[in-house]
Amino acid sequence: MPPSAARYALTPALGIRKRRDIKMFSRAKTYFRKPHIVISLILLVILLFIVIVPFGKMVKDSFVWQFADARLSRNSHPGELTLFHWKRVFAGPLTQNILIRPLYNSISTSLGVSVFAMVIGAFLAWLVARTDLPFKKIVASVAVLPYVIPSYIHALAWLNLFKNDRIGGVAGVFQYLTGISPPDWLSYGYLPIVATLSLHYFPFTFLLVSAALSSIDSRLEESGEILGASRTYILRRITFPLILPALLSSFILTFSRVLGTFGTPYFLGTPVRYYTLSTQIYSNIINRIPSVGYILAFVLIAISSTVIFVNQRMIGKGKSFVTIGGKGFRIKDMPLGSLRYPFLIAIIALFCAAVVLPFTLILWQTFTLYPDDYSIRHLTLLFWTGHANTAFAEGEAGILRNPAIIGAAWNSIKLALTASLLAGLLGIFIGYAVVKGRNTRLAFSVEQLSFLPYLVPGIAFGALYLALFSHRIGPLPALYGTFFLIVLVCVAKNLPFTGRAGITSMLQIGNELEEAAETLGARWSMRFRKIILPLSLQGAISGFILVFITVMRELSLIILLVTPETRTLTTMTFRYQEQGYTQFSSAISVLIIFIVVCGEAVSKKLEKRSPANR
Repeated sequence: MPPSAARYALTPALGIRKRRDIKMFSRAKTYFRKPHIVISLILLVILLFIVIVPFGKMVKDSFVWQFADARLSRNSHPGELTLFHWKRVFAGPLTQNILIRPLYNSISTSLGVSVFAMVIGAFLAWLVARTDLPFKKIVASVAVLPYVIPSYIHALAWLNLFKNDRIGGVAGVFQYLTGISPPDWLSYGYLPIVATLSLHYFPFTFLLVSAALSSIDSRLEESGEILGASRTYILRRITFPLILPALLSSFILTFSRVLGTFGTPYFLGTPVRYYTLSTQIYSNIINRIPSVGYILAFVLIAISSTVIFVNQRMIGKGKSFVTIGGKGFRIKDMPLGSLRYPFLIAIIALFCAAVVLPFTLILWQTFTLYPDDYSIRHLTLLFWTGHANTAFAEGEAGILRNPAIIGAAWNSIKLALTASLLAGLLGIFIGYAVVKGRNTRLAFSVEQLSFLPYLVPGIAFGALYLALFSHRIGPLPALYGTFFLIVLVCVAKNLPFTGRAGITSMLQIGNELEEAAETLGARWSMRFRKIILPLSLQGAISGFILVFITVMRELSLIILLVTPETRTLTTMTFRYQEQGYTQFSSAISVLIIFIVVCGEAVSKKLEKRSPANR
């Protein structure tokens, strides 16, 4: 065939291929013009960088010799690959102290707290949601207050009450008033850790179970009564199975939170060498053995992920927990009879133990001139407004005059506000990307990646960021010691909450609103600013409140990342408590509670003024 004929023969094939390429290019151009696709891709890159990359860097560092490892082995060569640290943790002579005992302590503590918090919260939820308990609305309102107080403040209050002079150096209130030195098991270790954390975390179970109980039709229980079943049998065979998902969720939520809690186990466990995985991670990283700390962080992540997976299996798709059907719905309060007021007195005692007593003990400690003297004649404002006095606390001024503490307070407020705003805004974008791209792999990937930080305990997540950002990454300088790094880790850790809030808000906004604006020629930026953002502001403010409270009292997440320039009120509390200046640590704790309560009150007012409430 002559060349000209071959050219003409190939022309149709080339034309078909060209038309196919043009069609594919046109489809790709249309696809990438969709706002939710562009947002999803940007979010995917961001999430990969702040969630997956730190994990990969920590995995790598656990297999590499570090410069400080020369103390551990003569065969260390910084930068080379090694299994030394893994063998040291899992099959070395110190495995019992490094891994086994802290692992046992972590699991037993988490199980104990989860069980006790679940029992307390579930029983309180049943009294409020299903009985004729007096003042139920007030009880429901104050039931969340124990969670407002940071868990380590409960620990400090316990120390102020039961500290003994054998280990603590100075006596607590109990020994001061009675002259009896409390035993070590009451002052430190397993019992006080479980007791204080149970009082802190039972609101989780209360909120989840009370919502579940409120959706159960009373006629289900009345049917059991008609058939002659006792109240105990009805609770065990009817009510309990129906609220099982809420109970399991509260158990998992509490277990995973306690597993990564650092402050309370440190304050109450370290004096008697009761180490958990979280305190062991901190100890190894502070002592310049980061690879061991990273491996222990993997153990924490693995346990937390396994527990959540088991929870999902237990309430899987094959099980039914339907409580609301199409045949009507009725809630009837169960009469408590003569037990109404005894139960109310028990609830008042619970709130006194969980809120009033800890706050009173902490506040009283701030006015004591000497740590072990609680008499009225020695009360002072020295640690609040006093000038520097070399006779006390090495000459540091009171917290309201102390430049270091004022700077830490500003850092805390700035951190909480910045992280809340950024996490809330990212949550809105995540919600928009997931809802608009529903049932697509891209949206699913964004949703799952944004949830991953929830699986990682706080101190382990901080270790991830320490591993990644303590060195230069290409053009990005080392971020360790910068305020930006602390903001970044707080935003990333709280994305599961703001992301869920954003998704919930977006599900309530109809597509026709944005489509109508698009038909009228409004660009996406205007549609987002004028329609999407105002209507989703309710959920964003809810996420903002949650993140603000969480970051304001955060210790476990940032304890490995702060420096003297970036310290916050929580880390200052930790520093003063370590040095034995309990009046300063208590005063800062009171200041933290005050700021959190004020921040929540302001956020509530903003929430009422949002467009969704007008």
